[in-house]
Amino acid sequence: MDFTVIANAVEVDHGVKRLSMRFIKKYAAPERDRLSAALREQISKELDAQGLMTLPRTLPPSENEFVFVIQKDSPLGQVLSLANMVAGMERLGMNPPGVFDKFPEALKHLA
Repeated sequence: MDFTVIANAVEVDHGVKRLSMRFIKKYAAPERDRLSAALREQISKELDAQGLMTLPRTLPPSENEFVFVIQKDSPLGQVLSLANMVAGMERLGMNPPGVFDKFPEALKHLA
């Protein structure tokens, strides 16, 4: 898997890039017919090794869907990492009640 093209595209666009899963698969495993759960997990690990994260955090199975690829050390990446931690605490019941009341879609995308 060679994600240098993706990493460079994200860097050129100031730390965030919207990409189709088809584009990501092209660089991850062009010989594969579909995006299996194992392949999507492997892609996430490889992107993580490049200092990148995706939103939504769990990659979609459809090649027609889009994800945002974000540099983890960018301001947006740091805010998303913090939001992901808060979402995890929310699921465990460790946050004050109502933290995500104003943002009902946030938990879905951070999962």
